[in-house]
Amino acid sequence: MQEIRQNFIPVSVADKLIAAHDGNVALLYIWMCRCGSFNAERAARELCLTLSEVNSAYEKLCRLELFEEKTAVKEPLPLPAEELPQYTSEDIIRRSETDSGFRAVLNEAQRKLGRVLSTSDIKTLFGIYDFLALPPDVIFMLLTYCIDSFKAKYGSGRLPSMRSIEKEAYSWANKEILTLEQAEEYIKKAAERRSKLGEVKSALGITGRQLTATEAKYVNSWLDMGFDCGTLAVAYDRTVTNTGALKWGYMNKIVTSWHEKGLHSIEDVEQNDTRPSAVKPANRHSGKVTNDELERLRSIYKKVKNG
Repeated sequence: MQEIRQNFIPVSVADKLIAAHDGNVALLYIWMCRCGSFNAERAARELCLTLSEVNSAYEKLCRLELFEEKTAVKEPLPLPAEELPQYTSEDIIRRSETDSGFRAVLNEAQRKLGRVLSTSDIKTLFGIYDFLALPPDVIFMLLTYCIDSFKAKYGSGRLPSMRSIEKEAYSWANKEILTLEQAEEYIKKAAERRSKLGEVKSALGITGRQLTATEAKYVNSWLDMGFDCGTLAVAYDRTVTNTGALKWGYMNKIVTSWHEKGLHSIEDVEQNDTRPSAVKPANRHSGKVTNDELERLRSIYKKVKNG
């Protein structure tokens, strides 16, 4: 009797399929594993699905990167808002009644934001859950992260809009943050970066305001290069000494120069970045006249006077 070969779904793949919250996606994945390639018409016929349902499931499989390039074309996630599916109110109501996961996400979002979400907000939230396929517990972490980030930036009286939450959700999806552990690690690193930004801001003498987007871009690039607050404080001191103010472009040239030379610590800079001493102007008098010089000048004066 011929042995039947069995296919096993890896745990990582199973996690993504579960996170998709869509039975059509799992069904199409199994079908494509069996057939080895994608044919929308054949899949629709054999799986008893509409062509639209098959194409939608296939697009989600591509976003989840569950197939190699030879069987599925990899495309980057679309930009927020413009490319979200146009969900109808009926779609939302139907899924809310049958999908306990989305009900939990909706209830938690309204609780954390302290308000009843509008129809537009609910559609956006559903897109995060359905289109981006973020699991409910990850969305809970996402909401907490966005709320905490807004409080840190604007104060306790400000809460994020669903639009800003959506933008962060796209960032998480592109970084493949699909588990609670990945979300916790990302939030931990983000908190560490915010702390470092605060330390650098203080070292640069900036108080009473947040860094602008351009300023934050400079500082983040320096931190990414491997500089700590102490070394950046040295660059700041040189910038102010030479220009009289904090000139971001000037300081960036100093920091970039150090990075290119491999100088990242204060010790490295002090030992290897020796600036040349100022050159004294030629024939400049010291301001002091010796007795011999004075007598010589008097002698010259008398000769000139007596002709």
